[in-house]
Amino acid sequence: MKKYTYTEKKDTRSGFGDGLTELGRTNPNVVALCADLIGSLKMDQFIKENPERFFQIGIAEANMIGIAAGLTIGGKIPFTGTFANFSTGRVYDQIRQSVAYSGKNVKICASHAGVTLGEDGATHQILEDIGLMKMLPGMTVINTCDYNQTKAATLAIADFEGPVYLRFGRPKVPVFMPADEKFEIGKGIQLTTGTDVTIVATGHLVWESLQAAEQLEADGISVEVINIHTIKPLDEAIILKSVAKTGCIVTAEEHNKLGGLGESVARTLALNTPTPQEFVATNDTFGESGTPAQLMAKYGLDAAAVVKAVKRVIARK
Repeated sequence: MKKYTYTEKKDTRSGFGDGLTELGRTNPNVVALCADLIGSLKMDQFIKENPERFFQIGIAEANMIGIAAGLTIGGKIPFTGTFANFSTGRVYDQIRQSVAYSGKNVKICASHAGVTLGEDGATHQILEDIGLMKMLPGMTVINTCDYNQTKAATLAIADFEGPVYLRFGRPKVPVFMPADEKFEIGKGIQLTTGTDVTIVATGHLVWESLQAAEQLEADGISVEVINIHTIKPLDEAIILKSVAKTGCIVTAEEHNKLGGLGESVARTLALNTPTPQEFVATNDTFGESGTPAQLMAKYGLDAAAVVKAVKRVIARK
């Protein structure tokens, strides 16, 4: 099994900020909008270099989405920025009507997703946003795992025609994906090769799954880990090819088990090759205040939880 290591930790939102800054230098049609959270979304450098291409909307997220949709009519590529909770749940009607239904080329960029937002607590820790966004016809949904992948995704979606939801996080996490790896929307990445179990993970759970795989390999369990950064469209081919070999699967995500990656994978399996599956996700619950590590452990979103899920699913083969 290939071993992934890291030399530093960086927040995924900085990957977004640096990607946006690069786009500001290379793509004159890219504009940015923010709902009073410039520092949190790491938009400072883009604004410094492109003040005429930035719009501070204030705490008026619905208005931000409407303005972004309008900007696309003139050929602009708007990137909106706020917390995931305010990017989706608060403005769902505006996204549905003005962006998705109309097929507008808006990039909805959402930071502070999941419980790893931490001490701000349940009102800010959205765990249902992937479900909300993937149900919108024509909406592409991306959930990145580290700084490098977030930066690469930010660059890639600027060249992609159509509405996109890009989800990333608050805390500093290991940087382990290659900086020069091409980001292909809708294509999963096989990180390790194994024969006993498939782990399909997204976002912060990719690193946790790699750590779990090392522990399981030490116990003689051969693990195939797949990084699914694009929830919709889902790379069904890479998943089906893997489970044809392993015969069982664990899905891992920092999201409610209802409506997330796990359910998309379960549908794929049900329609093609019914396979034992275990879910590592929050169990239909809200979060609470605490450090990211405390919350990941409490809600069963860490490497230990992945190990337990793998042993359960193997017992069902």
